[in-house]
Amino acid sequence: MSSNWNSSSFQLFLEGWLVRQEHYLDELTTTTESNIYEKHDSVLRDLIECVLAHYQQYYEAKSLLSKQDVFILFSPVWFSALEKSFLWITGFRPCLAIKIVKNSVNDLSEEQLEKLEKLKLEIKEEEKELDEDLIRIQENLAAPPFSEIARRFGRLVMNGIERRGRNKEEEEEEEEFMAMLTSEMEILVQRADFLRLKITLKVIEILDSVQTVRFFVAVGKLQIRIRKLGFQRDAQRNR
Repeated sequence: MSSNWNSSSFQLFLEGWLVRQEHYLDELTTTTESNIYEKHDSVLRDLIECVLAHYQQYYEAKSLLSKQDVFILFSPVWFSALEKSFLWITGFRPCLAIKIVKNSVNDLSEEQLEKLEKLKLEIKEEEKELDEDLIRIQENLAAPPFSEIARRFGRLVMNGIERRGRNKEEEEEEEEFMAMLTSEMEILVQRADFLRLKITLKVIEILDSVQTVRFFVAVGKLQIRIRKLGFQRDAQRNR
């Protein structure tokens, strides 16, 4: 996977990734509709590993794009308005995974429910930390001296003013400001994506193979349904 990524190359990757997503969803759905209990656990585990590798590819591509332009991930042009409304620090809110499990797996044991509840509390604390860090970044941007630099930089971008001919001190301030902001946002996205992967793996540890397949079916169907509905709404709005 090339390290020199931009929005266009990520969109191209995403188109192929979504095609493969539907393929995996078909395979998972077929598995759930057949007599799943008669399948060897190793067969189910192999399928689960393939699906996990598929999602890992997405996060690797997203990480490459983040290094090139982290800001576009907060309002991605490849998502519909509906999809964007579900975003939390450039992706799904991790605790959503717990809700999906409880709605899609109807044979959870008491022990599993207790583990899921404990996991939810743990993840909610980590979500809270990330929310607070995002607020801190936003508050720092609104306070001097960054607020003045941000306004000046914003005016330059909006008005298309050339950087040439302006004093060196202002340029250095703006470069320092953008480097600081970019670094802060990249770290925030990395931490949020790590948390999303963490809860997925921990959920799978709690579930058995059959339950995990059902969980992935529910995740895939929700993702595709939101995407199709979102683009339908955008198309109607643009008519």
